[in-house]
Amino acid sequence: MTDLALAVDDLVAIDVHTHAEVSRDGHASLSPELLGASEEYFKAHGHRRPAIDEMAAHYRERRMAAVVFTVDAEHATGHPRISNEEVAESCAAHPDVLVPFASVDPHKGLAGVREARRLVTEHGVRGFKFHPSIQAFAPDDRLAYPLYEAIQELGVPALFHTGQTGIGAGLPGGGGIRLKYSNPMLVDDVAVDFPDLRIILAHPSFPWQDEALAVATHKPHVYIDLSGWSPKYFPPQLVRYANSLLQDKVLFGSDYPVITPDRWLADFNRLDIKPEVRPKILKDNAARLLGLTDD
Repeated sequence: MTDLALAVDDLVAIDVHTHAEVSRDGHASLSPELLGASEEYFKAHGHRRPAIDEMAAHYRERRMAAVVFTVDAEHATGHPRISNEEVAESCAAHPDVLVPFASVDPHKGLAGVREARRLVTEHGVRGFKFHPSIQAFAPDDRLAYPLYEAIQELGVPALFHTGQTGIGAGLPGGGGIRLKYSNPMLVDDVAVDFPDLRIILAHPSFPWQDEALAVATHKPHVYIDLSGWSPKYFPPQLVRYANSLLQDKVLFGSDYPVITPDRWLADFNRLDIKPEVRPKILKDNAARLLGLTDD
């Protein structure tokens, strides 16, 4: 897969975790209550929700590329998603900096499987985002297996939110969102049952960081992205593994727009990461995983 117009050698970094939070017509990806709770959690009061065209300009100015996705959680939340086709089409207008991922609610069954195949073959989607806590499913639930099978056959990665989430934080009952579904150990069964599926465990996985490190170390196609936290708050064991055993499997991600790449990179520059490992985390590992190079 090298059909995107990304000039990888000219890029400073590849951000594998950014959110399309608003559609062209102003429709938000989640309800105002859930998004408001996220803003409060991240201390991102009043942050703008950029359209995808604005995201492209933001990353182009910084000589970075970005993976862009929304979250389809219609079954659990009742809130209509942003169209995957719109995300893909908007990213296709900026092939020098944007990489489209899609999100399909596993509760959609065979209709979701058909959609996933269509999105890759007809709309150029390069991967899929799952948020088990918001979508209200355990990653090892067999209801999702037909979808995983299709994604594995299509040869694109699956990115799973892991650990605590700011979405719903502070609301009564956490907005109905159950944290247990985002334990990375639940993804271990997926890695066993779909051994050729490339999996990204998103975020430092508080409070299950050691579980995430164990799964990524044990399963050859499991990666970890570093989004959603400022690097100055990374657990020491995560930094240690990123510098050693997992140096080829750790990926830069910001969680833009709630965390900007500028803030993330400024803090990453102060982190004790070996000079030879930094370019792997910032760009090289992602370029290889996403099929943006011929390596």
